[in-house]
Amino acid sequence: MGRIGVFLLFLGLSFSSLAQSVQINGYFTQDSARLGERVGFVLKARYPETTQLLFPDSTYDFSPLVLLEKKTFLSHTAEGVTTDSAVYYVSNFALDPSVFLSLPVYELNRYDSVTYFSNEAELKLKLTLDSIPEQLVFRDNNVYQPLEKNFNWLLAALITGGVIVLLGGFALLFAKRIKAIFKRNREKLRWVQFERKFKKLSTLLAQTPALELADEVVGLWKGYMESITKLPFQEWTSSEISEALEDKEIFKALRAIDMIIYAGKEAKSEESTNYLLEVARKKYQEKLNHIRNERATR
Repeated sequence: MGRIGVFLLFLGLSFSSLAQSVQINGYFTQDSARLGERVGFVLKARYPETTQLLFPDSTYDFSPLVLLEKKTFLSHTAEGVTTDSAVYYVSNFALDPSVFLSLPVYELNRYDSVTYFSNEAELKLKLTLDSIPEQLVFRDNNVYQPLEKNFNWLLAALITGGVIVLLGGFALLFAKRIKAIFKRNREKLRWVQFERKFKKLSTLLAQTPALELADEVVGLWKGYMESITKLPFQEWTSSEISEALEDKEIFKALRAIDMIIYAGKEAKSEESTNYLLEVARKKYQEKLNHIRNERATR
């Protein structure tokens, strides 16, 4: 084979590898929105049919946006290329002129995962009042209005000052306690939401061992553990998680569910999911104790 033939061969291989790469695209369904308005963010992925991808769920931090709902669609595969898409409905409560959002998509390999991010999409803040007229128009009114009585500004200033001093003292005395109560209640709410969803998915997985359900159960558990411990559970393999938590039973539980995800084998997952839930419950209790001890030492 001549030099030209070798060159064409390498060029063809290069184009083939590019065609098989993972392509992620994200965009808002509108370019601007008012405060609190419901806006859709479309996340699309094109990837080889043999690749396993996982979209982010409600445990992902969408700040400064607030996630309202996630809507998924059936995958479409043609000529070895799969197309997946989902719509995330969010609201913006930030006062910045623009907010930006880029979402990750996780490629699941046998022992680890690869993260791809979509392009950064912009959502502009839409003001309700577009413009102020140059000349104000007043309505004529010849009805006499009663005069207000003289206001005692000195008394009002004293009362206001006294209230400010009392509020300031209250804040100094109880600010740490109020902050700790807020943090504890927030963790309790997050735990209730996680536990309810995890039990529901675990029950469905026990009844119908399916790849997508097993994938969602593990992703939900890792997302909660990552949020409460600040450790990269989404990036770690099952063995790395087991070593970090010094618990070999976690590896066995995750391994049993991995058999459904990667090997396509049906397995009794109820015992594994129950153990993972207890691990999460233990970390949740440790978080509450840490908040309580933190308040006591300050």
